[in-house]
Amino acid sequence: MNNQRIAFLGAGNMAEAIISGFVHSGKMEPQQIIVTNRSNENRLNELKNKYNIKAITKDQLDYSTIDIFILAMKPKDIDGVLEDLRGKITADQLLISVLAGISTSYMEANLNDQQRVIRVMPNTSSMIQESATAVSPGKHVAMEQVILAKELMECIGKAYLIDEEMMDMYTGIAGSGPAYFYNLMEHIEEVGHEAGFDRELVRKIGAQTLYGAAKMILEQEQTPTELRKNITSPNGTTAAGLDALNKHGGGMAIIEAVKSAAARSKELSKEPEEKLALQK
Repeated sequence: MNNQRIAFLGAGNMAEAIISGFVHSGKMEPQQIIVTNRSNENRLNELKNKYNIKAITKDQLDYSTIDIFILAMKPKDIDGVLEDLRGKITADQLLISVLAGISTSYMEANLNDQQRVIRVMPNTSSMIQESATAVSPGKHVAMEQVILAKELMECIGKAYLIDEEMMDMYTGIAGSGPAYFYNLMEHIEEVGHEAGFDRELVRKIGAQTLYGAAKMILEQEQTPTELRKNITSPNGTTAAGLDALNKHGGGMAIIEAVKSAAARSKELSKEPEEKLALQK
């Protein structure tokens, strides 16, 4: 990654999260990174001053000098960006897309022949370099580019290579997943506050409990089922809590949340695919 020049097309929150990971990981030098947008110079100056990177409007970018483009604009702008890229880049340049609902096949069909495209999906924990990021290569990508993309995404957390057909379910689990845990924390905070805890204190207690449980899963060889059984004594407090959770549909609610988010992701993905079908 030492000699790669990377340009971000889009300067929003996700672009900043990835830029922050690149810079703070030490795996890339700020001078390797360029961030662009169409016209918001205030945002560009903010990122330039914060990360000491080059920040320019899109029409100032010399596309021929870039090794990797990271597509981080709004998904609705994809068609115009792909049309622009098709006339300005070569098939050897790598495109990494963080755009939800836009498949590699859609991008490939609207770019140059043999264009190298990789789709990634970080989640919002990328802001603190703790993302769970999916990496799905397109059909023209060599293994060395897949490895490179995975290494880049590991600057913002953990990266997992998955088949693109699993991306919708991945969205339901990891893309939307932080919100499920935040919702759990909201309820823990509320019931603790009603019992007399200070809100900030019970929030920290709940967060540390959640963090510790997650760390146990990541660092121990035991499964979540085994870990749950280890702390569930017959007729004890944990058993009472789990009984209430099951009685009120807690487990089923999580299953349905993941399925519903995955189904919505699939619906959103169909829109550009249907447009592609009409073009053929």
